[in-house]
Amino acid sequence: MSNADVVIAALRTGYDELAELVRSFSDADLAKPSGASEWDIAQVLSHLGSGAEILTATVRAALDGTPEPAGDFNQTVWDRWNAASRREQADGFLDKNEALTALFESLDDSQRDEVRVKLAWLPEPADVATIGQIRLNELTLHSWDVRVGVDEKATLAADAVPLLLERIEGTLGWISKPAELNGEYSVIQVNLTDPPQQFTLRLNDPVSIDSEPVSEPDGTLTLPAEAWLRLATGRLATAPVTLETTGAASLETLRRVFQGY
Repeated sequence: MSNADVVIAALRTGYDELAELVRSFSDADLAKPSGASEWDIAQVLSHLGSGAEILTATVRAALDGTPEPAGDFNQTVWDRWNAASRREQADGFLDKNEALTALFESLDDSQRDEVRVKLAWLPEPADVATIGQIRLNELTLHSWDVRVGVDEKATLAADAVPLLLERIEGTLGWISKPAELNGEYSVIQVNLTDPPQQFTLRLNDPVSIDSEPVSEPDGTLTLPAEAWLRLATGRLATAPVTLETTGAASLETLRRVFQGY
């Protein structure tokens, strides 16, 4: 399987599992607080639904060789979703995310390899695997936001974790807040499990990761890979049982640096 195939398969699994949960939600469930501090569960679903609608239009434009949606298209979509009822937002999530997932699945091998999709905030058009990973990152993290609203022990989808790990290094520069270190920089050895991985986290300005080990780190952090991803994206409110820290790798410091988005 190509990387695009793996990503698209994970998108399908992630959507299907969240959709099953969403179909069981009562109106009261949709109004519950989510893992996103400013949104209830329905608002998270609205965010995923509007994003799916916009990305579907963007991918279709790339397939058709036409300009991507421009002007006030995105704002018009967001305004319509924001005005919807909670039940409409949940139903819309199911509809638009199924449509986007099916669109990715419909791409043949050559399209998965050759099509390039332009997103306004990317420096250049990206291949299907990259666009799919971006969407998978959003779907996986916001699926957790929904799940934790009804299950405090929720974790990230296991099949998405390795794919999200591939992207986390490139996002630390904008999701971290090095000013919270108050000039106290440190080097942390991070040991992940499930899947196993080891890297060096440099709490500096900017915060960065590199694969080269250091002989004398200022601290160590050992935890499951999915918990690391939640920590780095501000979604580790409580420490999992298997988390261990030494030296400068305090959870208090890490939570200040990684406040979420």
